[in-house]
Amino acid sequence: MNVVIVESPAKAKTINKYLGPDYTVLASYGHVRDLPPKDGSVKPDDDFAMSWQVDSKSQKRLSEIADAVKDADRLILATDPDREGEAISWHVLEVLRKKRVLKDKRVERVVFNAITKKAILEAMDNPRELDVPLVDAYLARRALDYLVGFTLSPVLWRKLPGARSAGRVQSVSLRLICDREMEIEVFRPQEYWSILANMKTPGGDMFQAGVTGFDGKKIGRLDIANEADATAIRTMLENASFKVDSVASKPARRNPSAPFTTSTLQQEASRKLGFAASRTMQVAQKLYEGISIGGETSGLITYMRTDGVQIAGEAIDTARSVIGEDFGSKYVPEKPRLYSTKAKNAQEAHEAIRPTDLSRRPKDVASFLDPDQARLYELIWKRTMASQMESAVLERTTIEILADGSGKRANLRASGSVVRFDGFLALYQESRDDEEDDNAKRLPAVDEGAALTAASVDDKSSAIESSQHFTTPPPRYTEASLVKKMEELGIGRPSTYASTLQTLRDRDYVELDKKQLVPLDKGRIVTAFLESFFQRYVEFDFTASLEEQLDKISAGELTWTDVLRDFWTGFSGAVDEIKDLRVSQVIDSLNELLGPHIFPPKEDGSDPRKCPSCEDGQLSLKVSRWGAFIGCVNYPECGYTRQLGKPNGEGGEADEGPKVLGQDPETGLDVSLRNGRFGPYVQLGEEAKPKRSSLPKGWSAADLDLDKALQLLSLPREVGPHPEDGKMISAGIGRYGPFVLHEGTYANLSTPDEVFSVGINRAVDALAEKRAKGGGRRGAAATPLKELGEHPDGGGPVNVYDGRYGPYVKHGKINATLPKDSDPKAITLEKALELIAEKAAKSGKGKAAAKKPAAKKTAAKKPAAKKTATKKPAAKKTAKTAVDASSDAVPWDDES
Repeated sequence: MNVVIVESPAKAKTINKYLGPDYTVLASYGHVRDLPPKDGSVKPDDDFAMSWQVDSKSQKRLSEIADAVKDADRLILATDPDREGEAISWHVLEVLRKKRVLKDKRVERVVFNAITKKAILEAMDNPRELDVPLVDAYLARRALDYLVGFTLSPVLWRKLPGARSAGRVQSVSLRLICDREMEIEVFRPQEYWSILANMKTPGGDMFQAGVTGFDGKKIGRLDIANEADATAIRTMLENASFKVDSVASKPARRNPSAPFTTSTLQQEASRKLGFAASRTMQVAQKLYEGISIGGETSGLITYMRTDGVQIAGEAIDTARSVIGEDFGSKYVPEKPRLYSTKAKNAQEAHEAIRPTDLSRRPKDVASFLDPDQARLYELIWKRTMASQMESAVLERTTIEILADGSGKRANLRASGSVVRFDGFLALYQESRDDEEDDNAKRLPAVDEGAALTAASVDDKSSAIESSQHFTTPPPRYTEASLVKKMEELGIGRPSTYASTLQTLRDRDYVELDKKQLVPLDKGRIVTAFLESFFQRYVEFDFTASLEEQLDKISAGELTWTDVLRDFWTGFSGAVDEIKDLRVSQVIDSLNELLGPHIFPPKEDGSDPRKCPSCEDGQLSLKVSRWGAFIGCVNYPECGYTRQLGKPNGEGGEADEGPKVLGQDPETGLDVSLRNGRFGPYVQLGEEAKPKRSSLPKGWSAADLDLDKALQLLSLPREVGPHPEDGKMISAGIGRYGPFVLHEGTYANLSTPDEVFSVGINRAVDALAEKRAKGGGRRGAAATPLKELGEHPDGGGPVNVYDGRYGPYVKHGKINATLPKDSDPKAITLEKALELIAEKAAKSGKGKAAAKKPAAKKTAAKKPAAKKTATKKPAAKKTAKTAVDASSDAVPWDDES
């Protein structure tokens, strides 16, 4: 029996059919081990030794694999044909060695670029050993990403409260987006004018020509700077005579684009299909793993993570045959087209992305695919076929025109092109971010020296047209253009593009607005911080150079630990340099770097940083645990604040001060709308501690009136006594939205408006549903999932509960989240005490955190354990910078 390991169950099922009963194909479900999400998993002082962790799901799968390998004659590692696939095979092999199930069994590594019967059988006939340099490259990347994340992120948390994390590739990608936004903000439009003449030939044909010279001077696109200059030129042309000075026509050829790589597929799918990069990869994965067609499952495309552009000879032969059948022999070039990549740092170990069988036309498989799969397959098929088709033949024509009038001369030019033979354009044309093509128009036939006249096209237009324009800022990046830029700079690799973009959005560093990537304030602050204090590590050249070194590791030219050592020496030193930096120094740097964004110039020329509330205050960036905002330096004497990124506040009125909506009929105090660090809010009166209420999500400050403001200020609202115990149920709006509350149990309501209308029956039902799920916040008497017993020190029950963020153990006021994927009903008292002690140590709560009595009692029976336990303070100290399992502030993993 032969055991074959692949990554996905869908792939395992298909391959098992191809190989027959002598093979057992099992799936690893991707990576089986990873670095634990805590500080110390990579040890720079121990030659970058790594501690790996197997999660509970992978543990079960590895046990199944180990059981199968025990009775097998041969182990075949058949994971994906890239660096990550090689790493998964290595991890599986390492685990099986530790389980001691391999013994003298033969271990082979096979790779295939497509999941077809032919490709699988050929791979099985050509096994190789594990590619150690490729594994080393994986180890280097994983260690780098871990070290950057777990070293830099705690610095961010301390110096920029509210910031979440930083990473190696994402930080540089985020900088690209933020730099572009800064370019847009500082951009100043420049006025210019264009002049077009509608020319009529002796034969009556019309075409347009633009002015290129006037009175002996060349005129560029921006050279006609104002209306007066434009009027002078237009007036001259309106009284001028025109003749053709020259006509130049020359042939040109347009060659097809190369077949798809990962990045070009993501770019084109974004432009033509509107897919996000992550969506493109999801659909491509399905097409690669296989679709059932006519009762047989087969992969429809080759492996989709590649930066190679060449395709196999047999695929080229099939493409040429299909082109001849569908378009005719004149569309088949004399020789096959061969491509080489121009991407920086590209590795051409794999084919480009292409259909596994080019004779399988899109219409043949459309009925077996969902709409997105069908569209992506068609795009890949057309691009691959077009890459082997004949070039398009064009004729580019330029007509130069002389204009004489009023004793002055002007030069005009018209350009256009004609497609003489469409070639590959008959099937496919690559999209571009800017679709404009000045040469796309066709020009009429004219002779040199021919007289032309200026004539209007219709009754509404003029013979000579002048138009005012303004220069526009560079466009924001789309996912397609950002991927293209990253590839040009040599940042990241095919396996990282989609996850990089998704991580930026998940971290709330950028948002997607009409397909454009817009940096959010949190992302801009992180970028400004890194540029100020870690500039080298967000430089494009540095990141690209590091990628080159990592590629050299995979080629066996460099040792991975040497590369890490060189990086770590400089990086750790840079971190040490700013550890003692005061937050005020950080703020000063950010104020300077982000000045054009947070303090834009005012139209009246006044100081944009002057506080609108007090006489002598200056506005400054401020940070809190909830993020950044703008506030007055005279705090607490002056309490003026506004949201970052909204210099004029909500509705453009924040700088003008509070907006009085009316008076409270009960107290006679003013009810005002204001803007604070967390957004718009309403306030009653001007006392030292006035009553305030934030506007709930979905409410617009522009639509707020006195009645709605009074409703908000009246919260919390009493709904009525609970029928079971007579205690009051109240309704309000909190951090997590609208709710009803009874005896410590909070139940969510659907909308903020429901807070003002919810009745007793609806409130009781909502509370009952919440309690039935074991819910409740702030000390609610929820039903435990499991009672573990009394705490050995100080008493009190230790129980397991199901909470908002997953299961947790509770003792007194300490809640400790259970490790991911652990079974809450299988947790023991000993394990619970350990989790509670760790959580208490981090939060500084309780004597148990300091003394750890449970650990002492155990240590008394086991002296060795006691000796080890006395050495834990160092680990405790490290834990302060570690990431809590319940936190969302997990450092970025560039290769996930």
